[in-house]
Amino acid sequence: MSDEQFDQIISEVMNELPSEYIDNLKNVAIVIADEPTQEQRQKQNLRCDQTLYGLYEGIPQTKRGAGYNMVLPDKITIFKNPILLASRDLGELKANTKRTLWHEIAHHYGLDHDDIHRLQND
Repeated sequence: MSDEQFDQIISEVMNELPSEYIDNLKNVAIVIADEPTQEQRQKQNLRCDQTLYGLYEGIPQTKRGAGYNMVLPDKITIFKNPILLASRDLGELKANTKRTLWHEIAHHYGLDHDDIHRLQND
């Protein structure tokens, strides 16, 4: 799958997320990478048998104070190859991409993994 096709899927699933979460994204770039870099893997303390589908790097909205200005955008990276490998068909690819995108956007809003899992199971 080309990056352009994968980018189109990201756009489609992003349009399916609640608009209040998308409309309030502030200073965030969403990018595609084939795989996590070695540095990203090390920062996440991943073992060789683990991978990432997505990664949020930045300052969550809950941590931004009055001095938050003139900073580089936060970055949400969606890793194409791990999501492709975990998906058996287009429907599953879209579902996995949507789940990953929501998860990383939730980090932007200051939610940790426990908060995210709790919300997903409610």
